[in-house]
Amino acid sequence: QVQLVESGGGLVQAGGSLRLSCVASGNIFSINAMGWYRQAPGKQRELVAIFYAVGTTNYADSVKGRSAISRDNAKNTVYLQMNSLKPEDTAVYYCLANLRTTPARPPENYWGQGTQVTVSS
Repeated sequence: QVQLVESGGGLVQAGGSLRLSCVASGNIFSINAMGWYRQAPGKQRELVAIFYAVGTTNYADSVKGRSAISRDNAKNTVYLQMNSLKPEDTAVYYCLANLRTTPARPPENYWGQGTQVTVSS
C-alpha cells in the first residue's frame, strides 16, 4: 500500500505565506511525479504545481510567481511554498504522486487526504 500524508495547511491572512508538505510512504518502486492540486467549494479540482522526476515543473497560471514547488527525492517528499496568498487561494489542497509500486506495474496516481488552506481578506 501507498500513503500520502499532507501537512502545513491552515488559516492565513491575505498576503501571508504557507508551506505545504507531503510525504509518500509504503510500497514505492519509483516516483514519476509529485505535485499539488486544489479544490474550492463548488469548483473542479485543479492543478496547482507539479514536479516531474526529470526535474521539470509546471504551475497553474494563477500561482506562477507566487509559489515554488520542490522535492526531496531521498525522503519521497514534495513541498509547496505559497507566498502573497489571496482569498481565492482558499481550497482543500491535495497531494498527488504518480508512481510505480513494482517494475512490472504501470504508474498509477495516488492521492492524499487533503489539507485545508483558508486565506482571509
